[in-house]
Amino acid sequence: MSDALPVKVKPMESWWQRFVRSLLYGRNVDRAAKARARVGFAMLAFAVIYAVIAGRLVMFAIGADAHGARRAAVQDAIATARPDIIDRNGEILATDVKAPSLFAEPRRIIDQDEAIELLTATLPDLDTAEVRDRLSSKKGFVWLKREITPQQQLEIHRLGIPGIGFLRENKRVYPTGNEVAHLIGLVNTDNQGIAGMEKWLDSNGLADLHRAGFASDRLQRPVELSVDLRVEHALRDELEKAKEKFHAKAASGLVSNVRTGEIVAMVSLPDFDPNNPKEAHDPDRINRLTTGVYEMGSTFKAFTLAMALDTGKVDLNSMWDARGPLHYGKFTIHDDEPKGRFLSMKEVFTFSSNVGAARIALAQGVDAHKAFLRKLGQLDRLRTELPESASPILPRHWGELNTVTIAFGHGIAVAPLQAVMGIDALVNGGHLIPPTFLKRTEPEAMALAKQVIKPETSEKMRYLMRLNAEIGTAKKADVDGYYIGGKTGTAEKVVNGRYAKKRVLTAFTAIIPADNPRYQLLIMLDEPQALKETYGFITSGWNAVPTGGAVISRIAPLLGIEPRFDLPPPERLILAASNATQ
Repeated sequence: MSDALPVKVKPMESWWQRFVRSLLYGRNVDRAAKARARVGFAMLAFAVIYAVIAGRLVMFAIGADAHGARRAAVQDAIATARPDIIDRNGEILATDVKAPSLFAEPRRIIDQDEAIELLTATLPDLDTAEVRDRLSSKKGFVWLKREITPQQQLEIHRLGIPGIGFLRENKRVYPTGNEVAHLIGLVNTDNQGIAGMEKWLDSNGLADLHRAGFASDRLQRPVELSVDLRVEHALRDELEKAKEKFHAKAASGLVSNVRTGEIVAMVSLPDFDPNNPKEAHDPDRINRLTTGVYEMGSTFKAFTLAMALDTGKVDLNSMWDARGPLHYGKFTIHDDEPKGRFLSMKEVFTFSSNVGAARIALAQGVDAHKAFLRKLGQLDRLRTELPESASPILPRHWGELNTVTIAFGHGIAVAPLQAVMGIDALVNGGHLIPPTFLKRTEPEAMALAKQVIKPETSEKMRYLMRLNAEIGTAKKADVDGYYIGGKTGTAEKVVNGRYAKKRVLTAFTAIIPADNPRYQLLIMLDEPQALKETYGFITSGWNAVPTGGAVISRIAPLLGIEPRFDLPPPERLILAASNATQ
């Protein structure tokens, strides 16, 4: 037996192993150089991997801000952009500015207690419990405070709290403050309209554009209103003075273009600053001209006389028995200043006779009276661009007694804007034109108008209103040179189911100029008090009328109405083509 060791036989390589070996090492290659190359390649690969990791760490550090910026860009372009609102002369009434808002990503907050302590120290008005609740949520995004100042943003940024960021949002601002508050309305924190023309914008296509992604800042044109900011300011200023002087609870007024239905100015005091939305929730700050409904008092006598004149059965010289009070059942209708005789149509108007107006309405009949007021838009809810509106309060069962009291403005309550629309029709040739807060031309208005009384009836009503400013209850508003016409109204307010003689709503409506009206002015004072200079009287002629005169003297030049002097009497100037006064 041999002692030799066994020889190890090298296993044969398969063909694919030989192929791989050939690819890796090749033939006749310096293996030492190949090894150095492989080591260098491995070092380069590790360097690239670590660079990628470092880059990702940096991206994670700033990722929230980058995502927030992208989210803000989308939100600015779609969810919150609103068009400017301007007056008829291009003055900005509402616009958007960019403001930072503070948000958090709760999942990325490292030390919740520290974050709460730092944030509440920087923003003392933050509610600690509310912030803690929001940061404890499982949400990826929560608001902490909307619309912070740039200084607050800088201070919070310096805190360096992970998971805290900022979004630039559109914030609605109102440069004119209280001036046009009830007309413009306001928006909520998400820049969505919640009142006035702002709400009208959302309900008329803006909200749909937001949802569709088309309402970007650069695509939206300004919304041009009919209001004239100069006239608005003058009206508001005079109403504030009157409210203070007569110690009234409230004061309101508006200016309407009788030929187009445009509302040139509208003020309701007390009002609010739309830049401070909390004020708008005060129930005393409602828009009394569209949301409130009131018994308009003797201004309604204009409708009563127009109804009779339009039948052609009576004229301006027709006589009515006003020798004493009118007894109807257990009720007695009397005049404030009884004349104790028959009165002509002209005298019923200029003396503001309740008895005369009641007899005129009774002569027409209940059905005719009701139909006439409906034709002039007084019995149905008035719809305009403003969402805030109220339905009139009508008698449940309209009988003769209702016709008697409604003839002189009691027993029916309407929105003041509604009454203005009707009186516009009485003086503009008989055309009932829906009011609007947007600019409108005369041809556009006439396309919407309805003929509700004869042109000759309108002529007689203009004459009566001018006569009333010359010799009747509207004398204290007759501003020299502007040839106004007007009608007063004093309505006792209902308190505990009964009329209170010392608590009244006074109204005055004026047309400018009376021979060819262009504008109507309405002034209303709620519970004005008697003064020494008013000799204890609280009726319209002593407060609303002089206030109207002060307003006219300021706004007439702004409206392009030139003063005229030495005009002929109204019989010749207004009734030149009529023999109604013969």
